[in-house]
Amino acid sequence: MDKSELLSTLDSESRTSKTKNSKRKWREIEAIRDRHQLKQELRELGMSPEDELEFI
Repeated sequence: MDKSELLSTLDSESRTSKTKNSKRKWREIEAIRDRHQLKQELRELGMSPEDELEFI
């Protein structure tokens, strides 16, 4: 394997890991949004966020 092939391989691995990290971050953001929405819906129903823990 020559130098250019090695650099190409490293570059493609770097892009793959960046994509995976980006997707993971978006999943975390969506989970936070879902929790926030659930708390808001519980408040609208007259339940406190602490009551939420009993259902999970």
